[in-house]
Amino acid sequence: MGSRLQIEGDESVMLCVTHSNIKRFTADVRFSLQSTVESVKEKLWKRCGTSVDSMSLELYDDIGKKTAVLGDNSRRLGFYSPHEGYRLHVIDLDPSSVTSGGWLEDTSLVEKYQIPEERYDKLDGTYRKFKEKLAHQIPSGAANQISDSYMKDLCSNIKVGDRCQVEPGEKRGVVKFVGRAENLGRGFWVGIQYDEPLGKHDGMVKGTRFFDCPPLHGAIVRPDKVKVGDYPERDPFEEDEI
Repeated sequence: MGSRLQIEGDESVMLCVTHSNIKRFTADVRFSLQSTVESVKEKLWKRCGTSVDSMSLELYDDIGKKTAVLGDNSRRLGFYSPHEGYRLHVIDLDPSSVTSGGWLEDTSLVEKYQIPEERYDKLDGTYRKFKEKLAHQIPSGAANQISDSYMKDLCSNIKVGDRCQVEPGEKRGVVKFVGRAENLGRGFWVGIQYDEPLGKHDGMVKGTRFFDCPPLHGAIVRPDKVKVGDYPERDPFEEDEI
């Protein structure tokens, strides 16, 4: 009698992982064929938030046809005959799961605390107080010494659409704006849409829209903070091996 088990040595397979509640998520992850279905679920739980008990896994081939439901937690992954390029789909069966409702993707759904202005003004050690102190230390008229072409030369190799990395923090994203922004200061600026919600806005700053992006994904920085090149979007599931 034939067997579906495909385990030889320490073989592994690269699968595309998707999630029922996180529509914009997709990642290529390498799994060991010797891993049990339960251990695969435990690894995925740590990364997508769906608990092992509430997780159902389905396997799809490279043309989108469902080939198996990984229903036995004690079985090894190789039993289900996954191949390179197959898709492993995570289904969250818990209606109250942290992944439900879309708030992991849409930060506008998350309730945010905003401190009243009067209370913030009374606090010491805030960024606002730091800027006020710094303004007193800068000689009068120093800002006017910056020319309209400040850092223009650094923009020669930066184009809208370029992948980039921004320092500090090695934040990655795509260039959405290159040019002057008078309401931010003289000289040239670069607008970035980060891959993750690490920004401060949606492309609108001080009433001026420089570009469009999701909330908290936008930033405008000086060109000397930007490196363009081969900076692909990071895989949130990336690890040495599962």
